[in-house]
Parts: sequence; structure tokens; C-alpha cells
Amino acid sequence: MFPEKTVQSAAPPDMERIISSYGNAVMRICFLYLKDVHLAEDASQETFLKVFRHYNQFDGTAGEKTWIMRIAINVCKDYLRSAWHRRVNVVDVLSEIPVEQEYPHADDTILKEIMNLKPKYKEVILLFYYQDMKISEIAQALDAPESTISVRLARARNILKTRLEGWYADGK
Repeated sequence: MFPEKTVQSAAPPDMERIISSYGNAVMRICFLYLKDVHLAEDASQETFLKVFRHYNQFDGTAGEKTWIMRIAINVCKDYLRSAWHRRVNVVDVLSEIPVEQEYPHADDTILKEIMNLKPKYKEVILLFYYQDMKISEIAQALDAPESTISVRLARARNILKTRLEGWYADGK
């Protein structure tokens, strides 16, 4: 019935391109969720294994990045639900965060405050600002209405604005 989709799903995904395009973003989001570099590496690897195994299910209704980030988020949530997952102090592991090359000595005050947000606010901030995803893509990735994502983003911004009040003005 849909020959283009059949032909497309028969070809194996170009994992080299996918990993080079999204590898750093997946690793960062996994680390920010799990707060442990080794768990993040495992989660990233599991994410790309799932992408490889289920690429034929990618229908293109969402962008490829959105689809992959959704898989990464779900893998991280599974890790967080697991019985052996232990809590890690955010401040102790911030130095291990894989940062972009262009900001090697960035102040981590904002990131610390983001990490202290409730998960529903933290994930929208991370996806919007750190992964450059649009509200519609975030809504698809989190399986939530766009209006919910917009409200969460606005509330997270207000919380951060209150918590960081005076931070920038103090010369930091």
C-alpha cells in the first residue's frame, strides 16, 4: 500500500551518520537525567541500539532528532525507575558533564539551578535550551500537549528567574 515506506524500512539505518549527528546530544541529555557519566554512557549506547533495532518504525511524523531524544528520555526514565539506581549529589558530578567545546570554562551556576528543578520543569528546559528543540518537538518527545510544554517552560523560567535573581547583577 505504501511502497516508499517499505523500501525505506528495508534499508538499514546509517548509524555512523546518526551517532555523529546526535551522539553528543544524547550523551548530554542522558547525563543530565542520570547524573552519572557511566550510566549516561550505558544509556546512550542502549539508546542507539534501540534506534538501530527499531529504525523501521520511524515514520517521519516527528523529526529524527525528536524521535531519538524520545528514546533517550525513555531509556533514562527506565534507568531511574530501576531498583539499583542510587541518588547522586548534583554538585559533586557537575564537573563530569560533557560540555560543548566552545564553552570549556563556563560558569555552572545556571546548570546547578536547572538540575534542582522538578523533573517536569528540568526536562523542558534541557530540551529547549540545551538540545535546541522546538516546543512542538518537545511535546512529541515527552508525549504531552504543546500547551502543557509551554506552561512548564514558562513556569521553569519563572522559577529560575527567581532563584537566580541578583546572580548576573552581582558580576558572576
